[in-house]
Amino acid sequence: MVKIGKYTYQQLKEKFRIKSPWDMIIIFALNILITIPIFIIAHHNLITLEWAHHTDRILLFLLILAVIQLILRAMRRITLISVILYCILLLFGTLSGRYTFQSVFEDYRSMMYTMDDDPYPQDIIIGKLLPFPNKSKILDAIEYQNPRIRNFAIMAINKHFKDVKGYHNYFTIIQSFAIFKEINSRWNYVADPKGHDYIAKATESLQYLSGDCDDHSVFMAACIKSIGGTTRLIHTKGHIYPELLIGNRNDLEKMNYAIKKILFKKESKGKTLNYHIDERGKIWLNLDYTAKYPGGPFMDEEILGALTLD
Repeated sequence: MVKIGKYTYQQLKEKFRIKSPWDMIIIFALNILITIPIFIIAHHNLITLEWAHHTDRILLFLLILAVIQLILRAMRRITLISVILYCILLLFGTLSGRYTFQSVFEDYRSMMYTMDDDPYPQDIIIGKLLPFPNKSKILDAIEYQNPRIRNFAIMAINKHFKDVKGYHNYFTIIQSFAIFKEINSRWNYVADPKGHDYIAKATESLQYLSGDCDDHSVFMAACIKSIGGTTRLIHTKGHIYPELLIGNRNDLEKMNYAIKKILFKKESKGKTLNYHIDERGKIWLNLDYTAKYPGGPFMDEEILGALTLD
């Protein structure tokens, strides 16, 4: 009989076994957390039958709930071990102040809110699963809820384009342009230590407005996100840069005029706007540190990966 310390394997198994009904309660709670995003995706992609009192959607939710419950129960042991290990990791994260139980709750709530508001919620899930260099470090570094980051963003907004009129429907984009102007007019490029890829937190970059391309991208994204703007980070060969969501073609036309005739008239004179159109037809404007105006020239147009910040 295999022994681990003074206990046999069977004794350890019995010692850490989650007894009924707690095992089923844990599985059902996990089921709810999994079912909600799957239901949102199904709700947005399946035809609504217009049944009274949304009965079709209620039945859809219950069907998904039942299927997931059967799967989790069939994998009961693996499911419970995974939950226990995840809770242990979160406990260590909480004690070290890195990623806490509160962080998990806030991230989950934010993702559900964004998915419910997005006509293509599956893209949000896919975006979180796609490979992106230093993804977890970058997400951790975008401290958009830090008061110092928001205060810097508000300072930039009050410094630039405060009196621009006629763009009420685009005030967040105009304010994002103000943040871009403040950062890019002051940014000083400083390389990482040789042989190391250092990701500076947004609050670090705030102190001296210096760093390399990923530091600039993190800082720009954090400031814009702190005032409600939507950005994504683009990974190209050896480079990362931020892009700002503009909207559709009509929105681009309005922003093209605003940039060239009002906001960045001198910087953009005789030049074109550089942007990407994603698979949903949404337009993203280049905000690289080398650009003198929103939509300035790309350093490298090829997209190897994109990290959208919902």
